[in-house]
Formats: sequence, C-alpha cells, structure tokens
Amino acid sequence: MRNAKWVFSPLDEQLGLKDKRYSEGVLKEMTWLSGAVNSFAEAEQVFMRIGHLSISDSSIWRRKEGWGERFKEVKEAEREKANTLGSANSFREQVLGSEKRMGVSMDGTMVHIRDEGWKELKVGCSFNIDVFPTWNKETQEREDLAHAVNNRYVAHLGGPERLGQLLWADAKQRGWERAKDKQAVSDAAPWIWNLVQDHFYDARQAVDWYHATEHLADVAKWIHGEGTKGEKKWYKKAQKQLYQGHAQQIANELRKNAVTCTEHTEDLEREANFFENNKRRMQYLELREDGFVIGSGMVESGCKQYKARFCGPGMRWSRDGIGRLIPIRSTVMGGCFDSMWQTAYNLPQN
Repeated sequence: MRNAKWVFSPLDEQLGLKDKRYSEGVLKEMTWLSGAVNSFAEAEQVFMRIGHLSISDSSIWRRKEGWGERFKEVKEAEREKANTLGSANSFREQVLGSEKRMGVSMDGTMVHIRDEGWKELKVGCSFNIDVFPTWNKETQEREDLAHAVNNRYVAHLGGPERLGQLLWADAKQRGWERAKDKQAVSDAAPWIWNLVQDHFYDARQAVDWYHATEHLADVAKWIHGEGTKGEKKWYKKAQKQLYQGHAQQIANELRKNAVTCTEHTEDLEREANFFENNKRRMQYLELREDGFVIGSGMVESGCKQYKARFCGPGMRWSRDGIGRLIPIRSTVMGGCFDSMWQTAYNLPQN
C-alpha cells in the first residue's frame, strides 16, 4: 500500500493529471474522500492515518477537479437523456415491479461563492417509501408509519429548472414511472411546486407538516401574545385541526382575527392565504393512513450534509470548483458512488 502512489494509471493522461503517480484504486479513494469528509485537509489526514500514505490536500483537490468534471459529464448526459422527448424507455429501470412506492422532495441551502457572496444551492431528493412500526412520542405507542428510505440526492447552484431536470432524471432512472404510488413533499416555496407540476404531476402532494405547524406557532403569538396560556391553547387546537385536514377552517378563522388584530392584519391575511392555497396538500391524517410521509426531513438532512462539506470555517468556493464537487458529494450521500465511479472511469475520452 505504501508503494501505491508510484503506480501509473493510463487514464491519468486523459484527465490531464500529468504526474501519473496513482493507481485507479487510490484515485477512487481520493475522489470519494473529497466528497465524504468535510475538507481536503481532513482527507489528507485520513490517508496518512489509515493508509499510511502521504498525499497532500492539494493533490486530492486536483483529483477532485478532474474526476468531478467526469461526474458532471455523466450527470449531464443523464439529464439530457431523461428530459428529451421520446426517451420514455431510454433508461434501464433499477426498480422492478409495480409495488414500489417512491417520493421526491426539494429545498434550498446557502453556500458562499467567491466574488458573489451567499447563494442558494437547490437540493433535490428521491426516495423509496417504506412503512414499519415506529414509536410515537405523542401516543406512547408503536404505530405503522411511513418513512423515506434509500435517499438519493442531486443539487444545483442556479435556477430551479435544471434542478427539476436533474431530479427527474434520477427518479426516472430509479423507476418512477413504474412506481405504484408517488409522492412529493416539501415546504410551500412556489418554485418547488412549479417543478412538481412540470416533472412529478402524478405525485400526491404534501406540505411538510413541521413547516406548516411553524406557521401556526407564529399566528398563535400574533393573536394571543408570546408566552401566554392563550397562545398555547390556540396552537394545540389549531394543530389538531390541521392534522385532521381542516386547513380551510384555520384560514377562515385567521381572516376573522385579521379584522380585530389590527397590529398583524397583513400577517394574518398572508397566513390565511397560505393555508387556503395549500389545503389540498395538508391532508395529514389521510396521508398517514394511506402510508405516505408527512415530513420533508429527508431533503432537510441532505441540505445539512451539503452545508457540512461546503460551509466549513473560511470556505469560499468558485462556481466551477463547487460545481465539480457537488456530484461527488451527492453520490457519496446517496450511497451510489461506486456505480458512478465505474461509469465515469470508463467514460470515453472526448
């Protein structure tokens, strides 16, 4: 293993890696570590600690640049193929049968880009839905609840359209079109539901339960005052109404309060519109009974994982640099790095 760094790899020349010092196995682990740990310096430490190999963080960064570009090429080819008319059968589906249940979710997180400041990294998650016994803290009983499993991720630094195409390509490759049941769950951002309508129109839609209850918490403070008994009592009552699918009733009540609570009239009108416009996406009791998830924790977790890699102390990225690391990080997070590496490694030279 100590001598592995002196093994030549013929693909190095194709990638523009002029030193030709590393075998495929070492190159693969360098690339994986660049996306798995939280910095290139940490990856250097792992090589020394575990493999007793002296590989500098700058060497790992250079391999990330080359192989990240390869990963981008693969993802771009998948995106173009999935979003080309007449390509319905262009992918080999990896999920067989019609009993599989699938879902998608989207969100955004902030990353720092040099000379631009903080920009939104849009994140998409595709997942399978599985129901299994789960401890319910409220009822103190075990219940059969739906969970997102086998999560996979895509991300894009830019407009939402490309994220929608990337997520569609991923979901389609996993067998979305043959899934028995489909779901889209996210917060209430308009850009998300526009993408759902464009790519996942056949999915059952749901606003994240926890996001919706945060709106209720704000309303309770405005109507009754923060820290009061009235605030807690109103919130519990409204939360129960919301869970049972009565978002329209909540909207009607907020409009009545908007007349008398003049200090927050505009806020209450806005929240009334929020619940009324999303009432079809807030049938939480029915969703639970039908075996769907009601929270978007899977994509929120994804956002945190991207931030852990991209937002460490002092980290400032060029657009090209973060763009090459995004697909590596995504495959590591989704547990599909090995298959992506095989495809990228065998990619024909341009």
